[in-house]
Order: sequence, then structure tokens, then C-alpha cells
Amino acid sequence: MRIFGTHDEATQIQLANVAARARKVSLMADGHLGYVMPIGGVAAYDNLVSVVGVGFDIACGNAAIRTNLTVADLGDTGAQVELALNTLADEIADTLSFGIGRKNRADDAPTDHALFEDPAWEVVPATHRQALHTKARQQLGTVGSGNHYVDVFADEADLLWVGVHFGSRGFGHTVASNFLALGQGAKWGERVREAEVLLRLDEPLGHDYWHLMELAGRYAYAGREWVARKVVAILGGREVELVHNHHNFAWKEVHEGEELIVVRKGATPAFPGQLGFIGGSMGDDAVIVRGTTSKDPAVTETQRDALFSTVHGAGRVMSRTAAAGKRQRKTGKILSPGKVTPEMMDAWVAEKGVVLRGGGLDESPHVYRRLPEVLAAQEGTIEVLHTLRPLIVVMAGADEFDPYKD
Repeated sequence: MRIFGTHDEATQIQLANVAARARKVSLMADGHLGYVMPIGGVAAYDNLVSVVGVGFDIACGNAAIRTNLTVADLGDTGAQVELALNTLADEIADTLSFGIGRKNRADDAPTDHALFEDPAWEVVPATHRQALHTKARQQLGTVGSGNHYVDVFADEADLLWVGVHFGSRGFGHTVASNFLALGQGAKWGERVREAEVLLRLDEPLGHDYWHLMELAGRYAYAGREWVARKVVAILGGREVELVHNHHNFAWKEVHEGEELIVVRKGATPAFPGQLGFIGGSMGDDAVIVRGTTSKDPAVTETQRDALFSTVHGAGRVMSRTAAAGKRQRKTGKILSPGKVTPEMMDAWVAEKGVVLRGGGLDESPHVYRRLPEVLAAQEGTIEVLHTLRPLIVVMAGADEFDPYKD
């Protein structure tokens, strides 16, 4: 068991419980307490997949596109650039949909994608299949809420990048919830407690889950790439490079000569040479990274210990309720105040020069670790290729209800 960075006792105990059922585990430096398995956790199993390990937001991940544009293309003066960024931020927010449904102007999401004809849909009980199919079509290309975002960045050469973060939306949540039920002996559609469910891939339930999980992965890829390319079009640019990864998923991988099922829950695959996009917060830089290519035996050992994985973000240090406080949903009455005020969040974002649309106090930079410190704790797993400073951050509003945000 390899732990990167420092973590509280509860998170380490949770990892140890996972280790009791897995062949090998590791915890990334952005880790924190999760449901059954810690966020930032990686676990390798023999012919088993963990439903809660993959999580409710199956195939959540990051995509980044480097464009052919530079900051200079936005204007000749600082005032022109600022005006352009504000105009672009408004257009992104007005075009794309955050939250549950497709509410804004863009109506050309790939709802006729071949994934909707995949045989894996037959796994869903006939009485529920059409409803799930319809939900998936309606939500493809919607960004969701919580920590999901659409950002515009500039790298060290002032080249513009577009970055997005979200997953398989209500489709993946429905798959996870129902296989959690089936794995505990309940029926599709029944609610059960959040408990560890390990499914064997050579048995019908595990076989079916795996195929729907992979379908959710295709769905998430299609959605993220459509959103990112839509923003590139809004910018008036052209795609030069795409970096794209899941960080809530399971893969069949060979480690030290053995095929294992590797579950990453909030962890980015980082095999030698593999590219990844890792975000910070609405007021911090992001990075484009590459799995370390060094032949140093000590580095190789670190990579093996990490199961060729790295962080997926900066990692929370404060819960949503602790940050934003607790309100009564119907009346908005404050039941308990949070530790982060609007003034605190606005000051941080303004100092960074970010144009922000949406975003709640529970996503303020104050609730996250600092990404450079997290990356330093992961030394040996990745190399930083580009540092991206945020220019525009668009997120769901603080009051946007979305049951599929995590």
C-alpha cells in the first residue's frame, strides 16, 4: 500500500479497508474521504470490479483542447482582452447547459451517436430501458453542477486552451445505483445503502455491469469532446491537440505480468508517456502532464506503487456544507453559516484575474489544496508539460439543483 501526500486518519482507514479486499492499493496526494473507497484511491483486483469504487459518476473525467489562438487574438489592449473574455464567458454560459437538462441555446449535441445503438442497452430491464435511453439523450453534452466546469486557459506561451470536467451524468448514476442494488440482492429501481459491492467479471452481473460501465465511458467521452469543441468554435479557433482521460473508471491492465482490474476513483491514469489534464480550482492554475518516462529504477518503482496513476485535481480539504453552510431548501433560511463568504471567493478570483460565471461557495479555492503542493507529493509519477492559468471559468450557479453532480 503506497500513500502519496498526507491524509487524515479516516481516509487512511478507508483505504486500509479497501486493501483488505484488493490485491494492491494506492492513494494519490489529492485524496480524501469518499463513499467506501477514498477519492484519489486506486485498487487492483483479480477479476473483480468495485461498483462503489468506480462510483456514481461513472467515467467522470477531464478533457482539454489546445487551440491555434493566443491571448493576443482577443484584443490589442488589456481593456479589449477583458471585454472579449467577459463577452465569451457570457456566450459560453448562454450556449451550454449546466445542471440536469439541456436548457440553453446549443441543441446540436450528438444524440444520434452510435453509442445509443450499442447492444449493452439490452442489459437494462425492458421496463426501464426507454426511460434511461431518453434521459441519456437529453443529458448528453450537459455539464452538470458541483465541481464540474468549462474553462478557458492560457499556457506559458499564451496559447489558449479549453478545459472541461464532467462525467456520464444521470446515465452513469442510474447504472451505478442499480448495480449497487442488484449486487445486494435487491431489484433494479430499489434504493439500498452505499456499501462495497464487488462483482466477478465472469459472472452475469459483473459481465453486464462492465459493459454498461464501458458504454458510460463512451457516453462521457462524447459529451466532453462535444462541449470542448463547442467552446473552441465559440472562441473562433481550431483544435490543435486533445488531451482526454477518465478518472472514475475501471480498466483491464497488465501489471508485473498479470492482468488485473484497476479501479481509479478520482485518479488519473499515468502510464509512461500518457498525457493527462489536471485542474486546480476556479482560482488556481491547471496543468497538462505526462506519465514519467524516466528509466531510473526508483522512479519506475514509484510508478508501479501508484499503479501508474496520479492525481485528478487539487483535492478538497473542506466539505461542501462546511464551506457554504447549511440552508433550508424551500425557504433559503440559513441553518448554519459556512466558513467561506462571497467576499472571500470574489477577492481570490479577482486577484487571479478570472472571469467567473456561476460557481458556489462550496467550490471556492479555499476548499481545495494548492495544486503545486499536490503535484510535488506525486513526484515520480508525472512530468508537467504545460501550466495553464485560468482566464474564464463557467460553472453551474450556486442554487442549481443537480442530483448527479458527484
